[in-house]
Amino acid sequence: MSDKMRNLLVRTLSGAVLTVVVVGAVLWSQWSFGVLLLAILVGGMWEFYRMARREDIYPLKWLGLVTGTALFVASFLLAVSAEQVALLPRALSVLLWLLPVFILLIPLMFVCELFLKRARPAADVGATLGGVFYVAVPLSMMAYLPLLTGEGGWNPWVILAYIFIIWANDVFAYLVGVSVGRHHLYERISPNKSWEGFFGGIVGAIAMGCLAAWWLDGSYWLWCCLAAIAAVSGVLGDLIESMFKRAAGVKDSGNILPGHGGWLDRFDALIFSLPFVVAYLVLLHIS
Repeated sequence: MSDKMRNLLVRTLSGAVLTVVVVGAVLWSQWSFGVLLLAILVGGMWEFYRMARREDIYPLKWLGLVTGTALFVASFLLAVSAEQVALLPRALSVLLWLLPVFILLIPLMFVCELFLKRARPAADVGATLGGVFYVAVPLSMMAYLPLLTGEGGWNPWVILAYIFIIWANDVFAYLVGVSVGRHHLYERISPNKSWEGFFGGIVGAIAMGCLAAWWLDGSYWLWCCLAAIAAVSGVLGDLIESMFKRAAGVKDSGNILPGHGGWLDRFDALIFSLPFVVAYLVLLHIS
């Protein structure tokens, strides 16, 4: 078996296992979904900090991970308690305990830099907070998608619909790009991406959005707009992660997923698109 075929087989098998794990975690319960998100969060932040180290920037990774984890736990508990009123007192109690953590962690980063005596303390703290805002903040929003799409409570199919929209964008962009791609989208950062693939991905994402609206008996307008926003911002997320990797001089953000690279390689589009989609849904509710 040639190396190319072996790599394709490894990529296919690991992709199938990843799909089963993700779908299973989402469908099993809200809590297993939370554990999955937390694993992606910790893995993604760790990879981000490791890439920063390759640029001679030394983020305070443990403080960053604690901050990101605390933020996610607080946000997830609020999302759960929004539909399970019996959990609200416990969630509020946890939030009260976490509040001092949020208040003190950022000043503690500067205190740590004071004693570590590193060459670029501002860059170190900036990279630490960058990991929190790039990975933890978006993932902390994901549990709210069922509420914001009008489901009124936990619905795993809304989460899966969103994930499949992101994956449809990737698949259609790849297929169209390989078939008819001629014009580079952003050659300096990602020479394999084309404008043809970009628009093919948007069409695939919108088609999946229509399917989600039909399956969930939701608004076609809401889901098609959501899919378009997720597709465009997802491509930006992919390009931004490629920018980070080029700056760090690495091909993949990690190697935990054979054939796919790291957590950020697989979930970069999903993570980066979440703030845009949540902002869109919030604005819809306000209007």
